[in-house]
This record gives sequence, C-alpha cells and structure tokens, in this order.
Amino acid sequence: MDIAAEAGMDLVEIQPNAQPPVCKILDYGRYKYQSQKKAAEARKKQKTVEIKEIKMRPNIDTHDYEVKMRNMLRFFNDGDKVKVTLRFRGREMAHQDLGMKLLEKVREETAEIAKVESSPRLEGRQMVMVLAPLK
Repeated sequence: MDIAAEAGMDLVEIQPNAQPPVCKILDYGRYKYQSQKKAAEARKKQKTVEIKEIKMRPNIDTHDYEVKMRNMLRFFNDGDKVKVTLRFRGREMAHQDLGMKLLEKVREETAEIAKVESSPRLEGRQMVMVLAPLK
C-alpha cells in the first residue's frame, strides 16, 4: 500500500480468493473507465435477432410470391428469423392443402440458407411457419 501511495496510484485486489491474494498497482479510475468502454463496445457489436413476418394468401400470384421470397432472403442475410403467415379467407379454409403446398415450396426454396424452426401449423384461420437463418 505504501508503494502504491508513493506512486500516486491505487492498490487493487485482482483475485481475493487466491493464496496469496493477487493485487495490482494501477489507477483505479482509469481502469474502471476502460472496462466501461470495453463493455459498451461489446454491446454495440451485439446483434439482436428479430422476427420478421411475411404474410401470404394461398392463391398468391407468381410475381407477388417472388417479391416476398426476395424480401425473405434479405431478412435471412441480415440474420433475422422469418415468420411466414398464410391467411385463409372464406372458402379457402376448405383447401388447406393448397396452403400446405405453398409453405412446402417456401421451405424447399429456402432450404440452403434457412432451417425450419417450427413446422407449418394451423392457428385458427392462418397457417404459420417460422424459419431461421443457418449462420
């Protein structure tokens, strides 16, 4: 402690449980500041995974489908999950097989860049499937 006081610095206990306890002579204020900066930098680089939603209908046209697929690929490249929602209206509920075929087509086209996190399931009048990027 005398050596630290003489140097104008602080004696900081690094590992109190070690035998003997490990101490270091350093400027504690500067050390604390640098550790805060390091933590802030780590938080900045962190990416939160969002769930993006793509809504479709069972009788979607080819161009509309391609636009939705392009958006889906962009979401996967950004590292986000995609929730594909297929809404049935009126008599479309009688043709749920068409919706299932459409979701299978989406699954096949995204197979090399995404995995199915939850397989297609019917929730009321809509069929839902969640895809996650492979990376």
